[in-house]
Amino acid sequence: MTAKLHVGDVAPDFAVMTSAGVELRLSDFRGQRAVVLFFYPKNGTTVCTQEACSFRDSFETFAEAGAEVIGVSGDSDDSHRSFAARHRLPFHLVSDRDGRLQKLYGARKALGILPGRVTFVIDREGVIRHMFSALFASDEHVRQSLAALEHA
Repeated sequence: MTAKLHVGDVAPDFAVMTSAGVELRLSDFRGQRAVVLFFYPKNGTTVCTQEACSFRDSFETFAEAGAEVIGVSGDSDDSHRSFAARHRLPFHLVSDRDGRLQKLYGARKALGILPGRVTFVIDREGVIRHMFSALFASDEHVRQSLAALEHA
């Protein structure tokens, strides 16, 4: 069963290993940093690469706003490492091979089959302050996340 989350809800905690072998827990950021958690369909595809590179290009702005950026897809850790190296991605990538995080966050599949492209902005207290879902508007995920951080 997938979660039905809304702005104002406490974001579900999770513990994951990044493709770089770092263990992350959402609760580790509580009281410290905001989190931008973005779900995307697949490494190396045109729109996903545009989105990841847009997050990369704005990474310093996210850092200055006190936010951690975490990308999630069903790709393997090896695929994530290659993707991150090829595009110089400075943020964490997480493999969600079993779809557990996607289900936990209710990141619905597009057209019922493709993994969705959904971004959550979670404030320092662990509350969802913004959600955005659009399969093809890759740059808009970054723009809306930055705008939400200004008001969080």
